[in-house]
Formats: sequence, structure tokens, C-alpha cells
Amino acid sequence: MNHKAPRPRKNEPGKQDSAAPGLAARKTAARLLAAVIDAKTPLDGLTDAEHGHPQYRSLDARDRALVRAILATALRYRVTIAKLLSRRLERPLPPNATALTHLLHVAAAQILFLDVPDSAAVDLAVGHAKGDPRTARFARLANAVLRGLTREKDAELAPALAATIDAPDWFAERLADAYGEAEAEKILALHRLEAPIDFSVKGDPAGWAERLGGIVLPTGSVRVERLPGPVSDLPGFSEGAWWVQDAAAALPARLLGAVGGLKVADLCAAPGGKTAQLVLAGAHVTAIDLSASRLARLRQNLERLGLAAEVLRADLLAFEPAEMFDAVLLDAPCSSTGTVRRHPDVPWTKTPADIERLATLQRRLLDRAVGLVRPGGRILFSNCSLDPQEGERLVETFLSDTPGVVADPIKPGEAAGIEPFLTTQGWLRTTPAGLDLGRPEISGLDGFFAARFIRKA
Repeated sequence: MNHKAPRPRKNEPGKQDSAAPGLAARKTAARLLAAVIDAKTPLDGLTDAEHGHPQYRSLDARDRALVRAILATALRYRVTIAKLLSRRLERPLPPNATALTHLLHVAAAQILFLDVPDSAAVDLAVGHAKGDPRTARFARLANAVLRGLTREKDAELAPALAATIDAPDWFAERLADAYGEAEAEKILALHRLEAPIDFSVKGDPAGWAERLGGIVLPTGSVRVERLPGPVSDLPGFSEGAWWVQDAAAALPARLLGAVGGLKVADLCAAPGGKTAQLVLAGAHVTAIDLSASRLARLRQNLERLGLAAEVLRADLLAFEPAEMFDAVLLDAPCSSTGTVRRHPDVPWTKTPADIERLATLQRRLLDRAVGLVRPGGRILFSNCSLDPQEGERLVETFLSDTPGVVADPIKPGEAAGIEPFLTTQGWLRTTPAGLDLGRPEISGLDGFFAARFIRKA
């Protein structure tokens, strides 16, 4: 995650004009950080190449990459950065000085973690402060704080990292309650690291691992630590030999068992990775989603892969099929707390209230899914949340409240490499601390939960 920014002009600190190299990127990073922290806006939407924030879309490709690197780093290490900045302040910043706080975090992320010259990070931050009426009076303070940080970072950073939990209190507490202090610490440590990239391949995983410069995981996915360039430039993309899909996300579709010739509904299907798996397994798949834009992406993905499925836009809660399905896969919308390594904004944009609301929605969707499958058919429920309220507790309540279904425990050997992730109840539970491959940078996988049921005859 190293990015080199263009060096600023040789001016006095803060004297850059609005065209100073790199200044627009820093301003954009601070603006988007404010949107994430203050407005709880998901980062993916802000940095979407076609529909993202206008300030972001106005940048060239190199500056967009720098903005993404700054934001990911500022969010992964937000508490550590705040601690190191606060040491250099005689008194806390005023509560309304949020613009200054975001500016300082953007600069500190570069100084502490990114391959950006310290002088450029400081000078551009001071120039940014002077050019913004909200922060102009703090420009000298920003200069002093950031220059102090550059002088002391070598001595202070490692101890600060060792003593800090880089997550909101509510998030860390829920992890500890669910998994215990030791496991929660492992998960939080991995959240600081950029996730590797996993691929589901149509065939020959060993051959594609060699071509892509990666390894084959015990679950059959191909993993690459870092991509050399855009995904679309990789071998196999144009011919549809593979698709990007986290190793944990690739497991639920396999747990429906032998689906060849069966009518299978993939509910909340976009962007289509599980749909592709089911089609390749021989199922007649109906992919259903509420979002038109996400379904457009699903269609594009299936077209590239050379796969065909019936694609329907529908509100699942009101959907009435012409005939029942043999099996249903519900990968339900959730808090996404299992994907923090890939989406470091999640702990800062979600709240416990969001988890409660989403768990209620998941239960409604699961109840509806039962009505879509024929008697004797299978239902596979999954999501990418680490929170038991959206997983274990939800399923326990569902089973006790729903006499028309019975548990269908997942058994060892049903899918490659799943044994370490099976619970005593026969559920699947992965966490970022699982799948230890020797180095944390290449280890781990998304947090996922899955449970399987059979509708009674």
C-alpha cells in the first residue's frame, strides 16, 4: 500500500496555490473522511469510479489511488493516529473543529504509514489549512503538530500501536463478548492489514495460482497477496476464467450440496459470485435482487464469465414465484462487520442500532425464503457479519419459532477445507483470525456465518 505523491513546489510551508501538486488529492481525502466519520457514508460509494463523490471523480487515476490509500490507512489506524496527535496538543481541539481533525488525520496517515515524503505531507496540510476558512486560524498549530509528529514517529509509533485498539469502543466490546478477549485481539490486529485478493476459478486452481502469482487455499480458492495492476488486466479476465470472491464468501453456495438439474433461487444475489458458482454446479438459477444497479453489475459479470441465469428484480418480501424452488440460498444484507479488512470504514459507519435493524430484516427475509422452497427442499442462510445477533442468535430463535423447518447440520467433508470453521451445531463460522498461513499479510478470510435448514414435508 505504498504510494508516492508528487513533490510540492519549493515554497514556504502553506504557500502552495490551489494547483500545487497533490493538494487536490489531500483536500479530497479530508472531504471524504469527513463524509465517512461525520455522515456515516460508506466509503465504497464515495470512491465509485462512475457514481462516487464529484471531488473524487475529478481526480486522475494516480490521485484517486492515493486518496483510497490515505483513507484506508486513516480508518485502519484511526485511534492510534488520534492518540499520537493528541500528545502534541496542549488542549483538545474545539468540538466544532472537525474539518481540522480530518485534515490532521489525512496528513498523519501519510507521515506514519505511507510512502510520502514527510515534508510534502506537512506542507500540503498547512497549505490546505490556510486555504480553508474553517481551518485558517489553525494553520500554525497544524504545522507545529505535524512537524512534531515527523520528528518523534520512529520512537512513538510502535509503542502506540502495541497499546491501542484501532476500533470504536462498541465494536471492540462486541467482538470480545462474542469471541473472547484473545480472539478479538487477533481479529482487530488483522483488521489493520490490507486483505489479500481471492479468486474463484472455473477449473485448474493450481494452474491459475501459478499464472496469477498466488497460492491455492485449502478451500480451493486462489489467493494473491497483492495485485500488480487492475483486475481487468490480469490473465484470464477477458476469457472469464475466474472472478474475485473472498474464500469465505465462496463457501455457502457449496453447502447446498449437489444442485445439478435443480431449480435454485439465489436471493439478494448481486454482484453474482454465488450465482456463478451455482450455475457452474449445474443448477437452473434464478438470481433475485432489489437493486437495479447491482443487477446490472451481476449481468455484466455473468456475461464475462459466459454463464446464464434468470435474473429478476424483485422485492423478496413481496416476491411470489410461479413455482417453488428446490433450494434457496439467502445471502442476506447485513452489517458487513466480517469484511473490515476490505472495508475499514464499516466500524465507523455502522452502529449497534444498525445491527439490530439488519438482524430484524434478515429474520423477515429468512421467514420469506422458507415460503419459496418446496417441502423437503434446502435453505442456506448466510451473511458476512461477525456479530452473533445476525448469526448464531438469529438462527437459534428462527429454529425455535419455525416449526415448518428443521436444522440440516453441515458435516465435515462436505466442502474442501471447511472443517476448522464448523461449530458444534453444524453451522459455518469464519473470522479474519482463521486460516493461518504463516504470515498475517496472506492469512485470514472474511468473517462469515452460514446455517442450513430443510423445509418439512
